[in-house]
Amino acid sequence: MSGEKAKSSYWSAEVGRESNALDLEPDVFTLDDPGAIARSLKQSAESSLRRKSAPFRSAMSMLNFYVNRAGRGLPAERRRILEKAKIELRKLFLRA
Repeated sequence: MSGEKAKSSYWSAEVGRESNALDLEPDVFTLDDPGAIARSLKQSAESSLRRKSAPFRSAMSMLNFYVNRAGRGLPAERRRILEKAKIELRKLFLRA
């Protein structure tokens, strides 16, 4: 019973895996290089057949979704890396 409860309380993980946003590289948000995160998101956004909006918007939305769902539990160093990944993503899509 407790396994069912735990599984249902992590709906955000399911969104990352099965949403109509992007087909993400496994563990992309755990990479330590902001540029690598941005490049992976860009590649996923441009190649995904499941996204509903422009590649930049889809990639940035998925990155924001991850940061927002992690909330206060996201360590400061990880948040810093992900915020830098946003900057790198904007550069890759020429949105600086």
